[in-house]
Amino acid sequence: MSLSLSPAHLRRYRDVVALFVKYGHGDLVKDAPIVDDPLPHAAAPPIPPKAAELAADLERLGPTFVKLGQLISTRADLIPVAYLEALARLQDDVEPFSFNEVEAIVAVEIGARISKAFQEFDPTPLAAASLGQVHRAVLRSGRAVVVKVQRPGVREVVADDLDALAEIAGVLDAHTAMGRRFEFGKIVEELRKSLLRELDYRLEAANLRLMREKLADFDRLLIPAPIDDYTTGRVLTMEEVSGKKITKLSALGALDVDGPALAEELFRAYLHQILVVGVFHADPHPGNIFLTDDHRVALLDLGMVARIGPTMQDHLLKFLLAIADGQSDRAAEIARKMGEPRGDFDEMQFHRRIADLVAQQQNATVAQMKVGRLVLEVTQISVDAGLGVPAELTMLGKTLLNLDLVVRTLHPDFDPNESIRRNGAAILQQRTRQSFTPSNLMAAMLEAKELIERLPGRLNQFLELVSTNKLRVQVDTIHPDFLMSGLQKIANRIALGLILAALIVGAAMLMRVETSFRIFGYPGFAILFFLAASAGGMALVIQILRSDRPWK
Repeated sequence: MSLSLSPAHLRRYRDVVALFVKYGHGDLVKDAPIVDDPLPHAAAPPIPPKAAELAADLERLGPTFVKLGQLISTRADLIPVAYLEALARLQDDVEPFSFNEVEAIVAVEIGARISKAFQEFDPTPLAAASLGQVHRAVLRSGRAVVVKVQRPGVREVVADDLDALAEIAGVLDAHTAMGRRFEFGKIVEELRKSLLRELDYRLEAANLRLMREKLADFDRLLIPAPIDDYTTGRVLTMEEVSGKKITKLSALGALDVDGPALAEELFRAYLHQILVVGVFHADPHPGNIFLTDDHRVALLDLGMVARIGPTMQDHLLKFLLAIADGQSDRAAEIARKMGEPRGDFDEMQFHRRIADLVAQQQNATVAQMKVGRLVLEVTQISVDAGLGVPAELTMLGKTLLNLDLVVRTLHPDFDPNESIRRNGAAILQQRTRQSFTPSNLMAAMLEAKELIERLPGRLNQFLELVSTNKLRVQVDTIHPDFLMSGLQKIANRIALGLILAALIVGAAMLMRVETSFRIFGYPGFAILFFLAASAGGMALVIQILRSDRPWK
């Protein structure tokens, strides 16, 4: 077995092999005792040191591996919950690239030099990540904006990394039991699609416009507007949000904001995105959430969004409400419907562990309640019990896990269960109103029109069949020959049983009649009757065992 890899691929191959050696699947399980403990709402244990070390190593290896870690964090069947948490919080913070490179990229992308396109452009970046960096600028119109510029050569680096990972995944899938079980090739392909979407800033601009429209009713929430004339595949320009990262909110600064109201608004906005819109910001880590100068919450970096279909939305709403109300059996049943049972699915173990989890949730204090961690625990229990978990459920857990951190920063005593119960009815009403959109009503009207057009002809055919006595009703039932054969068999066996019973009774009565004809010292006719009854009984038993079949 050999690999034909370029030097760049070979370097990444060594990196991946080093990761496998250092963080083998067995070591992850061994180092994470929380896997065997389905009760997360006692004081939450800290992330194991090795899990934090894995996250740091992935950040060091660059954008492809950061995104790979974030993708793996949606796979509860691969790694324990503690590692899911560490990977879900992955953020990359790297050295910025030079302003000369920024100028060259912006000039090529928007077709004008920075000095011509912008009134001001700060050469010092506000933040730098592995895919790009952000600069503050002012348009010629005087509008303050921020410009995200893609890192030079990052597409080529990502392409080389993905090719190397694809080759390695192909070898693992073909030659190892772990590869055949987890299908690493599919993981790399999903990673490729996710990264290609994030590398096209036009898609992020579209996400910004969508979220601004869908969350327009949330007054305390702010999503920056993209500037379309200054946005391309490698440059994204959007209005500036004046504020600071929410994690930098001091205890003294918290006194100036309405923390409980902001926490409630933010949590309700995510419930709306997930359960009503069906598209949600899938990366709300603290670095992407700002507290604005006018005391609103701003959502930034919408390059990563997730989508949920209507059926899964219904399941998720029922599931969250069942957990909030402490209905363990209902929560387990809904979770089972969301998954796909495998051949080794242990339903009894699954229901028992879900019941324990929900019961512990009810006994937890407000400070211990973490909905994201709870959902991740449910996915882990499902996998352990042999239930295939949809990616949407783990993605939801990962999103809510990060959201928990942000919400607790705003309001340490925030109760997510109470918020779910409080907003459940409103969400249900919104979903109901969605079904009465003009497009849905038009579709229903077209179906009704088709029914009305065809109704007279079909009614005429029905009446003609009735009038000519040609109407036939087909009923699937037992075949009459089979039914008669079964009844005859029953009658024959009853008759034979009565005859055998009569022989036994007659033999018993003849035992009292004295006669010279004797067998084994007993009256001969009585013994003959007993022998005949015994032979008949044995023949009946043999015939039943040979001819009768269990009903299916």
